Amino acid sequence: MINNRYNDEKELEAIRLIDQAETLADRGKGKEAIDFYEKAASIYLDLGSYIKLDELFIRIAQIISRFKNNIQAIYRLKSIIRKTEELKLNEVSAKLLIQLGNISFNMHDWETAGESWQKASEYLYETDPEEYNNLSSVLLLKAGQTFERSRIKKDEGKRLILKAVMKIHKFDELYELEEKRAYNLLTREEYEASAKKFYEIANYFRKALDDLGNIIDEEESKETMLNSKARFIHFVAEYQTVSALCLRASENRAFNDRIKKLGNESLELFKESISMLKNYLFPIKSDFDHEVVLRITFDTMLIAVIQGMLGVHQLNPIEYLLEDIEKNKALVKKLRESPYYKITERIEKLGIRESFDDLSKTHLGHFEMIKNTLISYFQ
Repeated sequence: MINNRYNDEKELEAIRLIDQAETLADRGKGKEAIDFYEKAASIYLDLGSYIKLDELFIRIAQIISRFKNNIQAIYRLKSIIRKTEELKLNEVSAKLLIQLGNISFNMHDWETAGESWQKASEYLYETDPEEYNNLSSVLLLKAGQTFERSRIKKDEGKRLILKAVMKIHKFDELYELEEKRAYNLLTREEYEASAKKFYEIANYFRKALDDLGNIIDEEESKETMLNSKARFIHFVAEYQTVSALCLRASENRAFNDRIKKLGNESLELFKESISMLKNYLFPIKSDFDHEVVLRITFDTMLIAVIQGMLGVHQLNPIEYLLEDIEKNKALVKKLRESPYYKITERIEKLGIRESFDDLSKTHLGHFEMIKNTLISYFQ
């Protein structure tokens, strides 16, 4: 009875504090209102009434968002977020982090905005992966696009955009599992099965590529769209190439038509990716994105590898890479410094078989885990 009476009295005190807070908020006295809300929140915390805490913290965030002093708003929000995080109130923390992201974005604080939305995405996904999959994905995409505006978080931004699009299509975790299965099949010399599995992975990325326009607004984010599209084209082509190489390693002539089809499709995709990345890189005069330089020269090298595998020479990959960008001498110099550019030159001069030693010593992205296995089949 004594405990019930104590609880009732404390709850009445909390209600009175909330009433006072509402009155102050209506008068435009936001800072004073928050003090009363926080006192009420402290009472509900002692009582273990977390539903009320949720309502109170969201109300506090709404008032904070009206502060004219954004720095003070951020300080108060961060303070409240720390409390909700300590209480493991992930859903509440996520809602507050979204507010923090919005305020930080308006202040052009790209790092805080991106980090807030990324964390909110993670909290919501942990709360309920099914219910919050779409919102979690959108927040991750916003975080990535915001990080792209930051010099120090640019690479992280590209990674998050890729992850967000994959998350929207629900294959961000699946494709890695499927990739491991494909590698295992290859090591067991089940070439046709591994080729099929790699091709299925390519189709995951193809579906995401086809839907990219519905996810990213090209008018608002031309650079993001161009880079993302080139990235997904690269992945489709890359996995198709691995699929063709698996069939080639089987030495079964029945797969020749399939190998040619996959190889030729991949050639066209790599050309498209290279062309898009040239458009992205050419206007830049210095400080070229290292990851993009590696990717464009990697695609150039894969054109040489595919032509070597097919025994054809439709185009000179180096000439195609440098075509129309010779005037940007700094860019050309940067491209020539890439290890993939140098391997491409060697393949063009000496042939694919004479370049295996260089290939085996160079990191080959998604080919890395299988390069030695595949190279051994062609030597």
